[in-house]
Amino acid sequence: MPNIENLRKQAKRYLKWHREGYYPVAAQIRSMLPHFRDLTDSEILRAGFKLNDAQELVARKHGFETWSALIKEIEIMTASAESSLRTSVILAAEPQLFVTDMETSCRFYVEKLGFRLAFSYGQPLFYAQVCRDGGRLNLRKVAGAVFDKDFRAGEPEALSATLTVDDAKLLFLEFERTETPFHQRLRTEPWGARVFIVKDPDENLIAFADGAG
Repeated sequence: MPNIENLRKQAKRYLKWHREGYYPVAAQIRSMLPHFRDLTDSEILRAGFKLNDAQELVARKHGFETWSALIKEIEIMTASAESSLRTSVILAAEPQLFVTDMETSCRFYVEKLGFRLAFSYGQPLFYAQVCRDGGRLNLRKVAGAVFDKDFRAGEPEALSATLTVDDAKLLFLEFERTETPFHQRLRTEPWGARVFIVKDPDENLIAFADGAG
């Protein structure tokens, strides 16, 4: 795909060659521009030849009648190429937690953890979203236990979600006041993050972590 800046340079080069009386350019001008078609080389080089003439010459060599048509087509092609290279941006993550009792789970996240109910769906209720600040959790009702005993016996630390917070200690103290059940109390991990883990009524383990040392 031609570059617009390079095309401008080509037009200026033709203009320069014409002003310098460069005979080979006269033949190109005659063959490409209708209003020079009946002139000899000498007449073409003596005739007025402006930048817009040079730009039309470049356009016609690329198969377009006018310079503006050539530039418009290149802009369209450039925009299309850029669009095809653009990638989508992930804006947020919304972990889905499986629960056995929607009413109990919604009350837990709202009353214990300070979330609000964003929406609920179904009669009877089988899906809901709770949110707090930038964190969103989707709750999905399932039949039977969310985790069987064999899974939790083998994976006692398996997390269902991790929420990043600005100050884990402040949030931990808030959850203490609401008598939230902790799977792991606040501690500083070897990599410097402060982390605590909450256990919801279905034993989903939700980690809250910050980057503080």
